Parts: sequence; C-alpha cells; structure tokens
Amino acid sequence: MLPFDNLSRDPDNAYFSEGIQDEILTRLAKIGDFKVVSRTSTGKYKSSPENLREIARQLGVAHILEGSVQKTTDQVRVNVQLINALNDAHLWAETYDRKLTDIFAVESEIAKAVAENLQAKLNGRAEKVLAARPTENPQAHELYLKGRYFWNKRTTQNLEKAIGFFQQAIDLDPNYALAYAGLGDAHSIVPIYAGTPPKDDVPKALAAARKAVEIDDSLAEAHTSLANALVMNLPLATAEPEFRRAIELNPNYATAHQWFGECLFGEGRYPEALAELERAHELDPLSLIINASYGMALAGAGRTAEAIDQLHKAIDLEPNLIAAHSMLGQTFEAEGKLSEAIAEYDKVRELAPTPASYAVLAFAHAKAGRSAEARKILDELTNQSRDRYIGAYALAVVHLALGEKEEGLRFLEKAFDDRDILLQGFYGSIKTDKRLDSLRGNPRFERLDQRFMSGKS
Repeated sequence: MLPFDNLSRDPDNAYFSEGIQDEILTRLAKIGDFKVVSRTSTGKYKSSPENLREIARQLGVAHILEGSVQKTTDQVRVNVQLINALNDAHLWAETYDRKLTDIFAVESEIAKAVAENLQAKLNGRAEKVLAARPTENPQAHELYLKGRYFWNKRTTQNLEKAIGFFQQAIDLDPNYALAYAGLGDAHSIVPIYAGTPPKDDVPKALAAARKAVEIDDSLAEAHTSLANALVMNLPLATAEPEFRRAIELNPNYATAHQWFGECLFGEGRYPEALAELERAHELDPLSLIINASYGMALAGAGRTAEAIDQLHKAIDLEPNLIAAHSMLGQTFEAEGKLSEAIAEYDKVRELAPTPASYAVLAFAHAKAGRSAEARKILDELTNQSRDRYIGAYALAVVHLALGEKEEGLRFLEKAFDDRDILLQGFYGSIKTDKRLDSLRGNPRFERLDQRFMSGKS
C-alpha cells in the first residue's frame, strides 16, 4: 500500500491520512493469508507513481493499493484503487464519503474488498478482525493516530508528544486498548532515545501494556507492547510467551518480529534471532531500524561480510542512522578492525552524544592501546553523573576498558537494579556483549547473568 495523499487543506492532517493507511494495512495483516508490507517501507514512495512494477519488485509484492484522504471538520472522503503492479491492471476502485464517526466502517470495507479481490480466505475470525472498532470515540481515535505519528519519529521530543496524545486518547476512552498499547510502546523506548532512567518509565510501560491486554487479549499490538516492556524489566525469558502470542495473532506484524528478534539476540540465540529479523525485514524492507537490526543479527550468526554489507545498505537508506553506525562499529570491533570501529563510534558520538556512545568509544580506544582517551571519557562521565542521570551500564563498560573489573562489576549490578541493562540500544546485553568478556567465569557475574536470563540467582 503506497502512501495515501493528504488532500486536506491543513497539511497538519498528514497524521490522519497516514493513520488510515496504517489501520487498513493492520486489518489486512491480521488475516494472515498473504504478505502485507508495513507502512514504514512504503512511506518513501509517492502515491500514484509511474514505476509501479519497480516499486513492487523492491517491496516484494505483486499488488499495490493507492489512494487519498480528505478530511474536513466531521467529514472524510477516501479514494482507493487496487492495482496489479505486474501488468498495471486496475482490479478495483472505490470512493467513500462518510462522517468521521464512520471511519472504522470505511477501513473495514476497504480491507474486505482488497482481501476478496485478492481471493483471500475469510473465516469467521478474519471477518471479526476486519469489522473491529477499536473505539467509539472519534476524538480519541484522532489522538491515538497523532500518538502513533509522533511515536514513529523516534526522537525524545516526539516521544514525549506521543505519550501526551496516547494519554489524552485514554482519558477520552478508558477502554481504548490500542491507546494503552501505544502508551506502553512509548514508555518502553523513551529511556533508549532520551537516556533517562529506565526505572522511571519501565513501570509505566508495564502498567499500560498490561491494561491493553486486559481490555483486548486478541490484540497483537497489546501483547507486543507487553513483551517489549518485559524485556526492559527483565528477565528476558518472561517476554517470549508474549512475543509468540503476538505473532500468532498477527503473523505480519513486523514490529513483533523485530523486537522478538532483538530479545533473542540479547539471549545469545543467534539463529532464532536471525530468523525473526529476516521475517521482519521481509515485511518491512525499508524500515531503518529493522535494516540495522537485521545487520546485527547477521553478525551474531557469524555472517560478518553479509552483516557489514547489510549495515552499509541501512546507512545508504539514512546516512545519519545512529543504530546502523553503532552496530557497524561493533562488527568492526569484533573483527579487530579498531580504526574502522572508532570511526563509526565517532560518527555515533557526533550524532548522539549520549553516555552509551561515549562508553563504546572509550572501550574501542582502550582496546587500541589509547587508555588515556578512555580515562578522559570516564572522568567526564563521572563528573556528569553528579548532575544528571548517567546509565550504570555505560560506566561499567568504561571501567572494564581500563581493566577495573571490580568497579565494572559493581556498576553492572547497579545497572541490573536500575533496569539500565541494554546499553541504550547499543546491543549491550550481559549475555552477549563482548566488552564484558573479562568478567565471564566470575561467580558474581555469572549470578547476574542468570538473573538477566531467567530471574534465578
């Protein structure tokens, strides 16, 4: 499905056209009878392009849905057409003029028409999924769409906006499960992007996600939100049943496959992690974060050359993609290519001068014999910790870079207690992080590892 044109006079209504597109995709994806590519992979294309066959090839699909949305006060017009991209044949088209309160019915009718035209098998569950109404409050729905719009942008400021919109949606409809799932998603990732204490947000993420599941146990987004919050809360083993339930409910939900793959990677289950991230990549081939995570999974599976190639592809999609540069740095570092690793870490530090970015740079400097550079970074982080939150995992990494094992272990134990155990998205996991290898075999560290994996000490 290509981006729906926003024909509204107000350009700020882009969130609404994106949201309609996303919700139609979600309804189709839950049928599970065919592959549905996520909106994040189609967002780079224009609606009604000339090169449909090439776009279909890039996305790995045979059919494309395109359209437009026009919203004025309490009215909405949605135009859609389904095209066979291989021969440019128009299979179906329709225009819907409805009240804003009928938008779920429009989404349902469009999704059902697409499914029927593609000869999908619609059983009773599929019919129920297509007809679902997440909320009866149109204002709450609009606020939820705004929340997802800003959540997708993944910056500190935009995540704060997303939290505000999700909460407003919940205030208007306390039984809006999707809004709770969105709130849980936002609180789960805020510590990664903002560098804030996870203990502040993880309990909020858990509470919101559990409420979403309580309201609607059949919602894949709710189980995915809960699974990711459980990852942040530890131990990792608690998240797996929720991820598997989410994927069972919606096999086409790319985010569930992505986050599950990252969880498995953190447990050192590399072949399984790669399988999940390969699936996520198939479903969302142009997602920036999935491209980066897929590269890291290839590296974990020992396919280093492919990993480096994949991470370069991610950087080609977005030259300033922090995750790709950090993962490429880790891959180079594991290969002993320290100059290349330091160059990537320097780029990350320029883009995001967080404690985690300084920590991995310090470790690479120390490994290259530049202990003075590492010591300088440690002194700076220690000084900053007197005035603001500095993640204990980052401090542990720098102490270990300087051979200070006891201090490193002390900070890792603090990191576990603080739930600051994933190095803010740098694929720091005490089970798999090679920077912690000097502690392996130490009884205190092994007990910490057990708590990380299963909760048992």
